[in-house]
Parts: sequence; C-alpha cells; structure tokens
Amino acid sequence: MFKYLLLAFTVVPFIELYLLLAIGREVGFLPTLAMVLVTGLVGAWLARREGGRVLRSWRESMARGQVPEEGIVSGALVLVGGALLVAPGVFTDVVGLLLLLPPTRRFVAARLRKSLERKVRDGSVRVTTVGMGGFGGFGGAQGPFAGGTFDEVPPRSRQGGTGAEVDAEFTDDKPRH
Repeated sequence: MFKYLLLAFTVVPFIELYLLLAIGREVGFLPTLAMVLVTGLVGAWLARREGGRVLRSWRESMARGQVPEEGIVSGALVLVGGALLVAPGVFTDVVGLLLLLPPTRRFVAARLRKSLERKVRDGSVRVTTVGMGGFGGFGGAQGPFAGGTFDEVPPRSRQGGTGAEVDAEFTDDKPRH
C-alpha cells in the first residue's frame, strides 16, 4: 500500500509538472492553460454523463430483479476517472479519460475483480457479511459479497498469531429488520 501512496503523491506530480512545462514550452502558456481548463470541464461533463448512465443501468437491472451488469467497481472507476480529469495535469487527464471509456473501464474492472478474488482466496483480504439493515428491498441477497465489507489483513506468512483467526464467515441466515 505504501508504494502506491508514494507513487501517487510523489512520482505522479513530477510527471505532471514535467509534461505541463514541456507542453507550455512548445505551445505557450495560454494554450496550455486553456487545455487544462477544457479537459477539466470536459472531464466533469463526461464523468456526470457516464456516472448517470451507470446509475440508470443499475436501477433498471434492480427493477428487473437482476444483478447489475456493471458493478460497484465500474461506478467507482467512473468516479475516479472524473476526479482525475478534473485535476489539472496531462497524465491524470489521460488516465481519467481511459477510465471513463466503457471498454477500458470494463477491462480495468475485470482485472480488479480478479485481483480481489485472488486476495480473498489466499486470505490476504477478509470478507465479512452483515445484515442489509437500511437497504430495504434487498433482503433476499445471497452470497459472500451481499452487503459485505472488505478488510485488508496481512498475508498468513506474516501473521504470528495462534492460528485461531477465522478468515471469513458465511451464513445462510436471513438479515433481521
């Protein structure tokens, strides 16, 4: 986790600064400033449009009693893509735009899903299911991810415990309202 934070808060700003200075040197200050402002506005519009489309798709699927085709991961990627586009910079704009394009977003979401499934299998992520409480109408949800939370835990090789820890508990009990 530390390496990702280091990358996000040190390396990415240096890349952004270098690219903005290089573009500014080639085309000038005002065109570079205009590019940053336009990508921010277009990013906000595109994020709103794609976010609305994903939300409508979720609502329509839920109204039909089906699992949404685009999951929560896709919605989160739309949010991240929009935030990256609104943030000033060239590198973040490219990454944000890629996350807002449905084919790229589906690819990234599939990779994230596989990574999460692998971490659940090897025990580095613990899945805890909870009742559906305030989500009326979803009481029939089943499966290990129904209303669950994900808690990062250290890999087993680094745990020095007694071995009595339970990685995940799944029950078939209906949630109480």
